[in-house]
Amino acid sequence: MSYQIPTEELEKYYEDSARKIDHDSYYSPDLYSKHNVKRGLRNEDGTGVVVGLTEIGDVQSYRFENGKKISQEGKLIYRGIDVYELVDACIEEDRFGFEECAYLLLFGELPNGRELDMFRKVLVNNRSLPEGFVRDIIMKAPSSNIMNKLARAILVSYSYDENAEDTSIKNLFRQSMEIIARLPLMAAYGYQAKSHYYNGSSLFVHMPSPELSTAENVLRLSRPDCSFTHLEASTLDTALILHAEHGGGNNSTFTSHVVASTGTDIYSCIAAALGSLKGPKHGGANLKVMEMMDEMKKEVNNWSSDSQVSEYLLKILRKEAYDHSGLIYGIGHAVYTLSDPRCVLLKRKAKELAKEKGRTAEFDLYERVERLAPIVFNELKKTNKQMCANVDFYSGFVYDMLNIPTDLFTPIFAIARVVGLCAHIIEERINGERIIRPAYINVRERAKYVKLSERK
Repeated sequence: MSYQIPTEELEKYYEDSARKIDHDSYYSPDLYSKHNVKRGLRNEDGTGVVVGLTEIGDVQSYRFENGKKISQEGKLIYRGIDVYELVDACIEEDRFGFEECAYLLLFGELPNGRELDMFRKVLVNNRSLPEGFVRDIIMKAPSSNIMNKLARAILVSYSYDENAEDTSIKNLFRQSMEIIARLPLMAAYGYQAKSHYYNGSSLFVHMPSPELSTAENVLRLSRPDCSFTHLEASTLDTALILHAEHGGGNNSTFTSHVVASTGTDIYSCIAAALGSLKGPKHGGANLKVMEMMDEMKKEVNNWSSDSQVSEYLLKILRKEAYDHSGLIYGIGHAVYTLSDPRCVLLKRKAKELAKEKGRTAEFDLYERVERLAPIVFNELKKTNKQMCANVDFYSGFVYDMLNIPTDLFTPIFAIARVVGLCAHIIEERINGERIIRPAYINVRERAKYVKLSERK
């Protein structure tokens, strides 16, 4: 008996099977309301279903008065400290702050000078990969998507850890410091491997510099000549701070809590969270914004015209332009309504960088889309929904001005967010007492088993 199936026949089998599965697995969305199921773990007013406690990050965008939800300007709080204060202090003192931010998220308090210096030294001490790791793990199995490469590299790191299964706080902190320090190298080298083997680009592998911050080293590792300006590095540093944490409810962080609640190792937790972060509805959203804006630049003749920009946005919403999804990427957020503080802060740096790079016309177009998109949306949908630009709206533009390849957009998000992930995994280990196990309501009707010989 031959098990070889012709390619065309196999392809037809897959297509027919997909059609059957899609038809048989569909159920009416009305069932969510019927059974009072919070779709996407969201309440009817858009707020998230409360599933846990945390002291790490707090996302605020509304308050309740007399039982009524009132929108307010968005706030992002790291361990009780407003992210505006953290970023503004770094800019005012002209210093890089991502390492201080990492310390704050992991320890729960701001470091003094001596504590921050030691923290930085430990990161530098771990800013290298195990012997043969680059050759055997990264270069020999390049991936077309760097996020998959990062997840694989993290999982393989388990094999290089003699104490990988130990979930004591001491060991989790040690592993966290190693992962935070090494992820920029994994991303940069993963990109080099991908570019070389898939695109035929020249291969260059730089070593990180111990004198440089995380942001500076990311630019150093990703550029052929290792050079960068102070504004470029400080802009990336701000982006890293803003992406480091976003409360326990964001998809990737919640994923880390779910996996950590099983008692498994930190590498499994981080790899799972990276898989979540890769998604275009999460960490990969800035790529969609960039693609959308690139097409808009080609289709709109006068970038300074409100009417022309509005008309193109209307086409997007009507599924007549870009990817025909009907979505204006980068506009709107699951929590923020009036403003996303990450977007506000990153926009300031984007404006400054655009001036240095001679790209103010593009920045003005982004700003115009940010202003007009909610208006066009509400006019078309006949609503008064409050919405704002989210951090993804400007982050892709910022990375593009930094000459960071699009393949590294989401990995840079990961380089920052891994700090928050590690903090949450440790928090789950300390406070979580039960495996996270929510319930699903089965809406399939009971069926009777029929013997194979009697089936038509």
